[in-house]
Amino acid sequence: MATLGTLLFTWRKGEQVGEDEFGNRYYKEKGKPTGVLGRERRWVIYKGKPEASKVPAAWHIWLHHTTDLLPADQNVAKNNWEEDHLPNLTGTDFAYHPGGSVVKPGERQKSTADYEAWKPE
Repeated sequence: MATLGTLLFTWRKGEQVGEDEFGNRYYKEKGKPTGVLGRERRWVIYKGKPEASKVPAAWHIWLHHTTDLLPADQNVAKNNWEEDHLPNLTGTDFAYHPGGSVVKPGERQKSTADYEAWKPE
Protein backbone atom coordinates (compact mmCIF):
# COMPACT_ATOMS: atom_id res chain seq x y z
CA MET A 1 0.00 0.00 0.00
CA ALA A 2 1.30 3.45 -0.92
CA THR A 3 1.92 6.14 1.68
CA LEU A 4 -0.50 9.02 2.09
CA GLY A 5 2.04 11.40 0.53
CA THR A 6 2.43 9.19 -2.54
CA LEU A 7 -1.33 8.87 -2.94
CA LEU A 8 -1.79 12.66 -2.70
CA PHE A 9 1.03 13.32 -5.19
CA THR A 10 -0.45 10.71 -7.55
CA TRP A 11 -3.91 12.25 -7.27
CA ARG A 12 -2.61 15.78 -7.96
CA LYS A 13 0.15 15.21 -10.51
CA GLY A 14 -0.05 11.60 -11.72
CA GLU A 15 -1.35 10.18 -14.95
CA GLN A 16 -1.88 6.42 -15.02
CA VAL A 17 -0.23 4.84 -18.05
CA GLY A 18 -0.84 1.16 -17.38
CA GLU A 19 -1.26 -1.83 -15.10
CA ASP A 20 0.58 -5.15 -15.06
CA GLU A 21 -0.70 -8.68 -14.56
CA PHE A 22 -0.10 -8.42 -10.79
CA GLY A 23 -2.37 -5.37 -10.39
CA ASN A 24 0.49 -2.86 -9.93
CA ARG A 25 -0.37 0.53 -11.43
CA TYR A 26 2.20 2.69 -13.26
CA TYR A 27 2.18 6.48 -13.45
CA LYS A 28 4.01 9.39 -15.01
CA GLU A 29 3.89 13.05 -14.08
CA LYS A 30 1.35 15.19 -15.95
CA GLY A 31 2.54 18.21 -17.90
CA LYS A 32 6.09 19.46 -18.25
CA PRO A 33 8.75 17.15 -16.75
CA THR A 34 10.17 18.39 -13.43
CA GLY A 35 12.34 15.41 -12.57
CA VAL A 36 16.12 15.08 -12.54
CA LEU A 37 17.77 16.03 -15.85
CA GLY A 38 14.43 17.29 -17.13
CA ARG A 39 12.97 13.80 -17.39
CA GLU A 40 9.41 12.99 -16.40
CA ARG A 41 8.87 11.30 -13.07
CA ARG A 42 7.68 7.70 -13.26
CA TRP A 43 6.52 5.51 -10.41
CA VAL A 44 4.57 2.43 -9.46
CA ILE A 45 1.88 1.88 -6.84
CA TYR A 46 2.05 -1.75 -5.81
CA LYS A 47 -0.96 -3.93 -5.21
CA GLY A 48 -0.38 -5.34 -1.75
CA LYS A 49 3.02 -5.17 -0.09
CA PRO A 50 5.59 -2.96 -1.83
CA GLU A 51 8.16 -5.36 -3.26
CA ALA A 52 10.37 -4.29 -6.17
CA SER A 53 10.63 -7.84 -7.52
CA LYS A 54 6.90 -7.65 -8.35
CA VAL A 55 7.75 -5.36 -11.29
CA PRO A 56 8.05 -7.30 -14.60
CA ALA A 57 11.09 -6.59 -16.78
CA ALA A 58 9.22 -4.58 -19.43
CA TRP A 59 7.84 -2.21 -16.80
CA HIS A 60 11.23 -2.04 -15.05
CA ILE A 61 12.97 -0.69 -18.14
CA TRP A 62 10.20 1.89 -18.62
CA LEU A 63 10.40 3.02 -14.96
CA HIS A 64 14.18 3.48 -15.23
CA HIS A 65 14.01 5.46 -18.49
CA THR A 66 15.80 2.76 -20.49
CA THR A 67 12.96 3.14 -22.99
CA ASP A 68 10.06 5.53 -23.44
CA LEU A 69 7.90 2.77 -24.92
CA LEU A 70 5.25 1.22 -22.71
CA PRO A 71 5.38 -2.60 -22.48
CA ALA A 72 2.49 -2.99 -24.94
CA ASP A 73 4.54 -1.11 -27.58
CA GLN A 74 7.94 -2.72 -26.92
CA ASN A 75 7.60 -5.76 -29.24
CA VAL A 76 9.86 -7.95 -27.11
CA ALA A 77 9.56 -11.53 -28.29
CA LYS A 78 9.37 -14.11 -25.52
CA ASN A 79 11.79 -17.00 -25.93
CA ASN A 80 10.45 -20.55 -25.54
CA TRP A 81 12.80 -21.15 -22.57
CA GLU A 82 11.55 -18.13 -20.59
CA GLU A 83 9.23 -18.70 -17.66
CA ASP A 84 6.54 -16.30 -16.50
CA HIS A 85 7.71 -13.59 -14.13
CA LEU A 86 7.53 -14.47 -10.43
CA PRO A 87 8.11 -11.98 -7.63
CA ASN A 88 10.57 -12.81 -4.86
CA LEU A 89 8.88 -15.43 -2.67
CA THR A 90 11.28 -15.12 0.29
CA GLY A 91 9.36 -14.73 3.53
CA THR A 92 6.13 -16.13 2.10
CA ASP A 93 4.48 -19.52 2.46
CA PHE A 94 5.70 -20.34 -1.06
CA ALA A 95 9.42 -19.82 -0.34
CA TYR A 96 11.80 -22.71 -1.01
CA HIS A 97 13.04 -24.54 2.09
CA PRO A 98 15.44 -27.48 1.61
CA GLY A 99 15.20 -30.53 3.81
CA GLY A 100 16.97 -30.04 7.13
CA SER A 101 16.40 -26.29 7.27
CA VAL A 102 15.01 -24.64 10.40
CA VAL A 103 11.61 -24.26 8.76
CA LYS A 104 11.41 -27.70 7.16
CA PRO A 105 12.58 -30.44 9.48
CA GLY A 106 14.17 -33.60 8.22
CA GLU A 107 17.62 -34.74 7.23
CA ARG A 108 19.85 -32.35 5.36
CA GLN A 109 20.61 -33.36 1.80
CA LYS A 110 24.08 -34.79 1.27
CA SER A 111 26.57 -32.77 -0.72
CA THR A 112 29.82 -33.61 -2.48
CA ALA A 113 31.45 -30.85 -0.46
CA ASP A 114 30.28 -31.97 2.98
CA TYR A 115 32.53 -30.74 5.74
CA GLU A 116 34.59 -33.23 7.65
CA ALA A 117 35.84 -31.96 10.99
CA TRP A 118 39.54 -32.22 11.79
CA LYS A 119 40.40 -34.55 14.67
CA PRO A 120 43.83 -34.53 16.29
CA GLU A 121 45.66 -37.84 16.34
